[in-house]
Amino acid sequence: MTAESEALALINSSIQERLQSQHWPTATLYVVATPIGNLSDISQRALYTLQLADAVACEDTRATQVLLNAYSIHKPLIAAHQHNEAGVADRLIERLAAGQRIALVSDAGAPAVSDPGGKIVAKVHAAGYRVSAIPGPSAVITALMASGFSSDEQPGFAFAGFVPNKKKARQAWLQYWLSQPIAVIMYEAPHRLKECFKDLVELAAEEPTRRIMVGRELTKRFEEIAVLPIIELLDWLSEDRQREKGEFVLVLEAANQAKAEQDYEPLLKELLAHGVSVRDSAKILHKVMGVSRDEAYHTALALKDSHQEK
Repeated sequence: MTAESEALALINSSIQERLQSQHWPTATLYVVATPIGNLSDISQRALYTLQLADAVACEDTRATQVLLNAYSIHKPLIAAHQHNEAGVADRLIERLAAGQRIALVSDAGAPAVSDPGGKIVAKVHAAGYRVSAIPGPSAVITALMASGFSSDEQPGFAFAGFVPNKKKARQAWLQYWLSQPIAVIMYEAPHRLKECFKDLVELAAEEPTRRIMVGRELTKRFEEIAVLPIIELLDWLSEDRQREKGEFVLVLEAANQAKAEQDYEPLLKELLAHGVSVRDSAKILHKVMGVSRDEAYHTALALKDSHQEK
């Protein structure tokens, strides 16, 4: 049985013709999103890709083996994690040069999105080989969907990655993201959750109605999604000891526009100090923080004039 026929055996018959009609080039790196917790969330296209691949590069071979076993897929696995990513990219490029199809996956969700994979993708591009993304589950988008903090009128959001570990760095980092006029998504580890919540409560003390979404164990059996005022986070956490366990995604509600605009001067000063023109600084502030172009321009002009007088 060929790889193509084995792949088709996994797929619903009504979809097989569509998959076969697509172009599946050799000498290509297929970046494949996998479930973030619920194995049934994998797409039929992702299954087809994994079966078609000559090998699967993965963050943790044990985690990926569980996924492949669930769908009776048997492929050579190549460990590709943050400690060997740069080196293993060369091995994968050798396979691509031989005309192979290579699938790249992380433990869960989308590779290279706060997960290993980005260096491999960059090296494959630089070597001149194809890269094809197979979309699917993402903790970032799942959390945003469940938060209610995004809309047609205000679609903007930012993914900030993992919260810093050290206290001073964490507080400065949280202060920055709390000032943004868009929803902000971040990850936090369970053993650091309480300290993170303490800092958030302290930093948001003057905004009693500012909300946050806490997503715990998204898509899994004990999934919990809570939307509550930031100042109530510690109370929420203490209500159930189980809430300190699992995988967490946090979504901050966008800052009040008036407050966000009050906080833009430090960034403006930094831009001007690095030689960015008044006009370009105003454009950047308008795009990044939503400050009106006119206000940003006049403020930048005043700051520049003030600095020159000194």
